[in-house]
Amino acid sequence: MAAQFGRRLRKGAATTAVAAAAVAALSASQAPGATVDDHGRHTASDAQPSPEATATGDGGATGNSPYYTDLPPLNSPSPSPSASAGPVTPGTSEAGIPATVLDAYKKAEAELRSSKPGCNLPWQLLAAIGKVESGQARGGRVDADGNTLSPILGPQLDGNGFALIKDTDGGKYDDNSSYDQAVGPMQFIPSTWAWAGRDGNGDGVKDPNNIYDAALAAGHYLCRNDWDMSEQSGLNSAILSYNNSQDYLNLVLSWLEFYRKGTHEIPDGTGTIPSHRSDGNGSAGSGPKPTTTTKPPKSPHDDGGSSPKPPSSTPDAPTTPGSPSPTPTDTVDHLANSGTGTLTAMAGDAFTEKAGAKAVTKAGKAVAKVRIRFTVVGDTDTTFTGGEKVATVVTNDTGVAVAPALQAGEKTGDLTVRATVVGRSIKAIDYAATVTERVADTLVRTSDTALTCTPGGEFADQVEVKATYKGAVADNVGATATLIKSKLDASEIDKGPYFKDADGKPVRTLKDLKTDAKGLLKLPKLYADDTTGTFLLRITTAGGKSLDVQLTVAAADTSASPSPSTSASPSA
Repeated sequence: MAAQFGRRLRKGAATTAVAAAAVAALSASQAPGATVDDHGRHTASDAQPSPEATATGDGGATGNSPYYTDLPPLNSPSPSPSASAGPVTPGTSEAGIPATVLDAYKKAEAELRSSKPGCNLPWQLLAAIGKVESGQARGGRVDADGNTLSPILGPQLDGNGFALIKDTDGGKYDDNSSYDQAVGPMQFIPSTWAWAGRDGNGDGVKDPNNIYDAALAAGHYLCRNDWDMSEQSGLNSAILSYNNSQDYLNLVLSWLEFYRKGTHEIPDGTGTIPSHRSDGNGSAGSGPKPTTTTKPPKSPHDDGGSSPKPPSSTPDAPTTPGSPSPTPTDTVDHLANSGTGTLTAMAGDAFTEKAGAKAVTKAGKAVAKVRIRFTVVGDTDTTFTGGEKVATVVTNDTGVAVAPALQAGEKTGDLTVRATVVGRSIKAIDYAATVTERVADTLVRTSDTALTCTPGGEFADQVEVKATYKGAVADNVGATATLIKSKLDASEIDKGPYFKDADGKPVRTLKDLKTDAKGLLKLPKLYADDTTGTFLLRITTAGGKSLDVQLTVAAADTSASPSPSTSASPSA
């Protein structure tokens, strides 16, 4: 660890009292503000437990279980290095967050941005709590689905130096039928998980040992009382509700500030693991340790069966005696294109083709259960279905992961879809994609009324046309309208009908027109000068489809039937 607690204090000083003093000292210099901020809001140094946090009496989500007291480095990396960078500067190793864990935090933030927008929860807060509670799932020891490779349990809460919380889950999550224990990377006690648990990875199960489920549950737990995380008071109250301790608040705020200054993704399983806990029992690399049990806790995926075994090694990734079995991700040598065709779509349309990548070992074997991240790259408003520019998909039994459908935005041009392996620094695959402008294949007038005008007058009817494409409404299609000399000569006329610009001056070409949501385009009013004759208005849409509309300027017909003559009355 680049700058662990023990490196700042003399050896052997990692007691709870010293840790609390060091955390408070650090928070005074690193946490946002010391007394009040520029807006007069109370900050960490004078925050008090919220009434909601105090009223619970259960120590919040964790039951006041022990937590890691290691402090963030005083210097954050700026800018953040990439995962493939060489030697790191002080602080950069601590700024690295394992790929799957980081993905879980960001997905939780995105879900809460939609479901609870007033909360304004930053993913860095989840990262700060995850660091303090479990060292980011023991340095990112998770599989492709986000499940921890081994249980993460706090000590049993039997009142012996800890809170007294008797069993509430029948040992379902902690395999302890006598007392509860904090479970998983975000250290939920079972009684809290029973109502706060969430399914963050969409597998239909709420599992505290899954980082996606745990991160989303932690986010909803923090946001449950309508606290606004963009306000210091709301942020403090939320953190105190998670663990009602001033020292805990100061520590989490310190890590939050550190992560906000810069982070980067690192491969799963390579994160640094804290070594000091608030109960003084931590040891390097251990994580919160389970109490003595004869078997690992049962997974919520089971109905009483044994826990799933870690992935076995393969010929492509031999292991040494005593070393942990490699995850499927460890065996991937490269990515291959799984047969992706041309990626192109009109603006506003869905792409019919999807990007697909195949995870392959060095021996050419397909690798299942590997997380592939697809990212939309470039100056574009094109996204995957759902509005996201990043999508993570697990490879199937044939090693293939297919990205969600792309939805073209309004910005035309080229973009790239990039596929990478989550947790590995393997060369990415880039797929070229193109968004073309909207076009119409049919253009017709909405009325057959003849368009006529007298010299110097104005046309009574405005020209309106409707555009369609393959029988459907062609909305937002670009068009131009020009008064031309003839069908064979599309140059602009200099006499005859005209439009008016914003200053009332004659113009005979209109550009940057767009059809509306119904595919309709209604042109401004037309006027006539003193020139009589027949003229053509040509409307051309993007893609080259055009329509000529005839305009007639003629003098008014003054001829009329003669009135019958009046004969003189005969003389009387």
